[in-house]
Amino acid sequence: MKKLALLVSILAVATTGTLLALSAATAHPARTAAVHRAALKLRTGSLGKFLVDSRTGRTLYEFEKDSSRRSTCSGACAHNWPPVLTSRKPSVGTGLKASKAGTITRANGSKQATYGGHPLYRFIGDSKPGDTTGQDVSAFGAKWYVVAASGRKIDPEDAPAPSAPPTNPYGY
Repeated sequence: MKKLALLVSILAVATTGTLLALSAATAHPARTAAVHRAALKLRTGSLGKFLVDSRTGRTLYEFEKDSSRRSTCSGACAHNWPPVLTSRKPSVGTGLKASKAGTITRANGSKQATYGGHPLYRFIGDSKPGDTTGQDVSAFGAKWYVVAASGRKIDPEDAPAPSAPPTNPYGY
């Protein structure tokens, strides 16, 4: 009888330890780390001037499927495109307007930074500050775009077409 009670106790402790280890291993860093006030700044690159997280230099993206009042990115989407979580309205650097910065409340109750009405995300495919590998990517039901200083997406299709060289009316 004592052996059975001991065996049950050992199994309970082992199961609890395994569950705790799995929980820690699969926890999303954005949900486990302390949330601080987000800080936005501008960076200049091949796409022009765009938003980055001022602490990490990582490029910030918008998701076409989102509305200005809610994020539609959760689960696997949020794993690949981590939301920019914040404790309050983000601070903004030179060239950005504080009036365009804000927050929304995600389904889990956390606050997500917005700019120009768009919830902001990072992309796990960007390996270093200033990378823009998530630009114009179609994933999780819509396209992802880098956010310009204006608060609008940077869309390659919106770029003005190169102008044709002037023609000479005299044929030379």
